[in-house]
Amino acid sequence: MKNIILDKIQIGQGYVPLVIPEIGINHNGSLAVAKKMVDAAFKAGARIIKHQTHIVEDEMCEAAKHVIPGNADISIFDIMAQAALNEEEELELKKYTEAHGMVYMSTPFSRAAADRLERFGVEIYKIGSGELNNYPLLEHIASFQKPMIVSTGMNDLRKISKAVNILEKYSIRYALLHTTNLYPTEPRLVRLGGMQTLMREFPDIPIGLSDHTKNNYSCIAAMTLGAKVVERHFTDDLTRKGPDIICSMDGKQLQDLLQAAQEVPSMLGGQKEEALEEKVTSAFAFASVVTIKPIKKGEAFTKDNLWVKRPGNGELLAEEYESILGKIAKYDLDQNIQLKRNMVE
Repeated sequence: MKNIILDKIQIGQGYVPLVIPEIGINHNGSLAVAKKMVDAAFKAGARIIKHQTHIVEDEMCEAAKHVIPGNADISIFDIMAQAALNEEEELELKKYTEAHGMVYMSTPFSRAAADRLERFGVEIYKIGSGELNNYPLLEHIASFQKPMIVSTGMNDLRKISKAVNILEKYSIRYALLHTTNLYPTEPRLVRLGGMQTLMREFPDIPIGLSDHTKNNYSCIAAMTLGAKVVERHFTDDLTRKGPDIICSMDGKQLQDLLQAAQEVPSMLGGQKEEALEEKVTSAFAFASVVTIKPIKKGEAFTKDNLWVKRPGNGELLAEEYESILGKIAKYDLDQNIQLKRNMVE
């Protein structure tokens, strides 16, 4: 697998799934609030923060002022204008994030936004689902020669493959995320089969999930299917107002998801057989063949004088019970003793 390896984060085969908390535009244009979200993510144990870089004049034309998203009551232009940090504020947010020892990653929604992030010296880019098929912008960002995490929501394999060809042309290390772009997403629309399709089509590339449901279940389910990256919107306070708060996690949920990322991969694989560590349990949980009446030498073993009882540390286990019935006792045997092979004729 073509892993993504930076100083502080690793994505791919052999690594714990990367959990990305996205503060996005949940700060509503307030640097102070954004810093509180960074603090909360750091406290929960995050290694990376994802932001959104919006320079609305370069990102949208006048027509955007008349497009109202399904989860809002004002235009997408006004939403982003109100939520955007200016260059000075975003640079301060990046420095603040890195002062916590975390990686700062952002999604550029325009060429100007990409150029800003490149001036900042970011290590890795996030590409949103709406930008995956913006091939001119994608090629512009790919020219920076930095790793990318690319969401694929709303795009079919033809469009995804065209984007992948651009990344491959520039020898970019990248990951692909399955996404459903509804805020929030109903569980029935998560469609983890789409993520598995990406795994089959791009077997050498780290695949994951960018999730917009209301809880951690789909991210955990994705990890059980082999996701190398999971991403959820994040806020320090679920009572805050904003279009993405409804599908965001808070510090406690982030902490739980980070713990799941540690534990879930270790649960995968294995064979259907007794684990070596289970022997301490099977020793008492299994049953052994036991006399239930005194038995005389030369007497036949029957269901009246022989049965199976715990513990399972006897010489003859319950699975051999039927094969012993009808055989002859070599010695006089007391009641309630575990039968041994040398006691059977």
